[in-house]
Amino acid sequence: MIASIKHFIKTFTLFELLQGLSITGKYFFKRKITVQYPEQKTPISPRFRGHHALRRYPNGEERCIACKLCEAACPALAITIDLEERADGTRRTTRYDIDMFKCIYCGFCEEACPVDAIVETQIFEYHFEERGDHIKTKEVLLAFGDKHEAEIAKHRVSDAPYR
Repeated sequence: MIASIKHFIKTFTLFELLQGLSITGKYFFKRKITVQYPEQKTPISPRFRGHHALRRYPNGEERCIACKLCEAACPALAITIDLEERADGTRRTTRYDIDMFKCIYCGFCEEACPVDAIVETQIFEYHFEERGDHIKTKEVLLAFGDKHEAEIAKHRVSDAPYR
């Protein structure tokens, strides 16, 4: 009986509305926390997953051994790999495509790779200017990896204790 009376009073006095407005009023006069994005950057987690890159060994040879584990691990089926066997018996990719529209940035490809060939960098500011740019080819991914190799290596070292 008392509970129903209490509910009746709260309903007609708009108690919940006033409670919400009191929280709004409390923060209305406090200093605002707004980031002016292009000029100010917020800190990024060391484990952030952004744009993909293919890495090379220090001697310049590509790391990818065409094991297709990243293609199998990708839940979105965003990775397509074709391979061929070389004269020395090793396998290398002839085609390594990532559809960036399909990719969900889960990091499974990075975790599945036994030689750290595919990595997700901390770069998230990228765009596509023309139709078809969202499919990143092997050459584009290798060039991106070459360009940002120092940054990638630094983040891999800082993240190593947690792997």
